[in-house]
Amino acid sequence: MIGPLQIVLLSIVAAFTVVCGQNWFQTANQPVFTGMMAGIIMGDPVTGLFIGGSMQLTVLGIGTFGGSSHIDANSGAILATAFSVALGMDPSQALAAIAVPVAAILTTADVLGRFCNAFFQQRIDSLIEKDDYAGIERNFLYGAIPWALSRILPVALALIFGQGVVQSLMEVLNGPLKWLGTGLGVAGAVMPAVGFAILLRYLPTKQHFNYLILGFVVTVFFSYLFTNVKKIGTAVASTVDGFSGAFINLPMLGIALVGLFLAVNHYKSITGTTSIKAVPAQTTADTEEDDDDEL
Repeated sequence: MIGPLQIVLLSIVAAFTVVCGQNWFQTANQPVFTGMMAGIIMGDPVTGLFIGGSMQLTVLGIGTFGGSSHIDANSGAILATAFSVALGMDPSQALAAIAVPVAAILTTADVLGRFCNAFFQQRIDSLIEKDDYAGIERNFLYGAIPWALSRILPVALALIFGQGVVQSLMEVLNGPLKWLGTGLGVAGAVMPAVGFAILLRYLPTKQHFNYLILGFVVTVFFSYLFTNVKKIGTAVASTVDGFSGAFINLPMLGIALVGLFLAVNHYKSITGTTSIKAVPAQTTADTEEDDDDEL
């Protein structure tokens, strides 16, 4: 079960992430961060990273413009991680059954946070006319209160009163409706691919499909190579005494660096930063004209 201290800490994380999202630094306002923090609080950072990372990939291609509201993937990752660890729920199942629905429902909380924050904005407008700079600063900081409450209240209430509901839901999904629970688990595992598909929908893949093909081939080739090398190393280590060679899987950082190289190379090619413009040689007439001007 989720303890009182864990409920308090998880609610604070939910408030902290949404307040960070209103500033120019938004590192903490990401599902992978909130999932990791929720996992640490619940004592299982691996599950938190899995759910947070999967939620991050799910919303990878979702963006908002201006002041429009968006789904609350952070709170969804927190609740899914908490219930998954506390109740022993399958992480993929929790992702589909809890994280995504909660993220969609709490869009209303985002709207309410913006609506309540308008009160402090109007006060700031009146204080500007009075040149009350101290009051402007205070009301600016007061604006963080409705943002924090818009996440603290729903997350805390869900953690306090939702454990029994989620427990009953998990028993049904693993009992009479096991086929539905299995389907939700598969859907949760596929959701990151949906996020990639949405992202590719907005990227200029038709103009640069060659990079897409190259990235796919490089990933498959390296994965196949590293996997087989690791199998060979494991077999050798099991038969040869004193063999201390370490064989690891392909790190995703390596694939990311290959992609970074291709992106930088393409950027330089289209901006012409790699080309050196030749300086036209001055003709005799230009030289004489310059000399005349100096005289």
